[in-house]
Amino acid sequence: MASWLIAVLFSPLIGTMVLSTQRENKHAEQAVSYHVFHRILLYSLRHPKGIIAVTGGLLCLSLALLPLVPNQFFLSSDRPELIVDLRLKQDASIYAADKVSQRLDEILRDHKDIDHWSSYVGRGAVRFYLPLNVQLDNEFFTETVVVTNDLDARERVRAYLENALQQKFPEVIERIYPLELGPPVGWPIQYRVSGEGNAKVRDIADKVAGMLAANPGLNNINFNWMEPIQKFKIQVHQDEARLLGLTSSDVAQAINIVVSGETATQIRDDIYLINVVARAQETERMSLDRMRVLEIPLPNGKTVPLSELASVNYEQDFPLIWRRGRLPTLTVQADVTHGVMPATVMEQMYAAISFLRQQLPSGYEIAVGGSVEESMKSQVSVAAVFPITIVLMITVLMVQMQNISRLVLVLSVAPLGVIGVVLALLAVQKPMGFVALLGVIALVGMIVRNSVILVHQIQVEQEAGRSDWSAVVEATLLRVRPIMLTAVAAILGMMPIASTVFWGPMAAAIMGGADRGNHAYSDFSAVAVCCVVSDSRRGVKTYRGSCVMTHCELKLVVHHCRSGRRLLSALRGTKRDRVQYVRTEEVPHASGGRSFRRYCNAPGA
Repeated sequence: MASWLIAVLFSPLIGTMVLSTQRENKHAEQAVSYHVFHRILLYSLRHPKGIIAVTGGLLCLSLALLPLVPNQFFLSSDRPELIVDLRLKQDASIYAADKVSQRLDEILRDHKDIDHWSSYVGRGAVRFYLPLNVQLDNEFFTETVVVTNDLDARERVRAYLENALQQKFPEVIERIYPLELGPPVGWPIQYRVSGEGNAKVRDIADKVAGMLAANPGLNNINFNWMEPIQKFKIQVHQDEARLLGLTSSDVAQAINIVVSGETATQIRDDIYLINVVARAQETERMSLDRMRVLEIPLPNGKTVPLSELASVNYEQDFPLIWRRGRLPTLTVQADVTHGVMPATVMEQMYAAISFLRQQLPSGYEIAVGGSVEESMKSQVSVAAVFPITIVLMITVLMVQMQNISRLVLVLSVAPLGVIGVVLALLAVQKPMGFVALLGVIALVGMIVRNSVILVHQIQVEQEAGRSDWSAVVEATLLRVRPIMLTAVAAILGMMPIASTVFWGPMAAAIMGGADRGNHAYSDFSAVAVCCVVSDSRRGVKTYRGSCVMTHCELKLVVHHCRSGRRLLSALRGTKRDRVQYVRTEEVPHASGGRSFRRYCNAPGA
């Protein structure tokens, strides 16, 4: 609304104040570009069906090339930070994670491309960046935020760390990634396997991981939980325990003192109090035989071996189980290699995953996650309001045009912007993501606006008494310059953000669809459609007439088809097509058909 008010109110006022009225008026018809455009326009009008066919072919070609455009929800941030996530086995302690973090610090120290870094053991980094994917607190997890000197240094450090971690940290699952733009996603490739039984879910996830491992575009395939651990299972015999005066709580407390330890006292370190924990040595608390002979104190001061009142065995169990909809859900995660888009990998895996889905038993399913899922959520949110937008746009256009054929003509030109969008995204290798989709929607509005301007001018020329041909030519010649200027203004407005990471795809889409060549071709297509619609409404065909010049009068003899229903719309033989219609006379034809002689004044001819 603000731009419309400025264009309607302030622009004319500023124009009258700035533009000089004393400047010599040089008509645009003297320019070479005018004559070139005029010739092309006349050619388009004489071959409308050919222009429409070529336009349709280009549109189909652009749609065929659309799968070649990279598809990514959001690109990586242009900030210099790198996030290094290291995950140990799920039964690892926080002390083991701290040792791994210290080993990573030794690798990062004295690297010339690193400015500084900070490490977090047992938890993720604080939210210093709004879309940061904050990790949950886990003792087996450590995260390091590495700040490099610049973007080029970030990529060098990333390659260096990937190579170093693979060689020196084989026991951890690592992920090195820059900050994300848009909603946090985490691992770009994710497949969620859900079902009732943990064992069956694990088997299905193994099959999915095998399929992902066969794809060369993926690496670092892992699971968010799946690692079973070995634990003691102590089954207390309640009858024997009650005879000895013990409860399950008494037995658990005695075992916990040996295995986990108990705080015996505290010592002071400056202002801090540190607990002193007493527990058995590792060889004693981790041995099954030692646990069976563990002495449990009785209320009378005596002791009894644990094996006398409980059975002690090893058991495999999962320390962590993720659930989704109250069902155990195991997520198969993977990272993509450099230069590969997650959506491309998902398309490659679609057939294999669909075949596996058909073989799943009842109650089990495989769902897609990661960046593709987030992209679909954003597209669904846009698609939810898109029909309402289309209805409002058609309503406004119908009120303004007040004609169904003109409305269809305006809307038929809107898809032509796809031609320039696809070519521009392919040329600069920008992905078709959420931001680029917003650019395409904005581009459709620009094309529809220009089509409305052109069709409205044609209507004005027709109401002034011009023929359909002359009205189309005059309207196009009058409106092509402001339309081109708006296109150039849009391109120049997008240039400052074309090189940015976040807005670059949108700028490429708008600049590709709004370039002067694409706009000119849209104009040619619009007038070609207008010509076909006008001719089909009258049921006529185009023939070339002959002109005879007199002093002040131009006689245009137009030979018609035998039915006499065709009226030639082109005036040839004059420097200008600006003639004044006088009258038309019907002349009998020797072959039985009919001809017409049109008299027009051609001032200055």
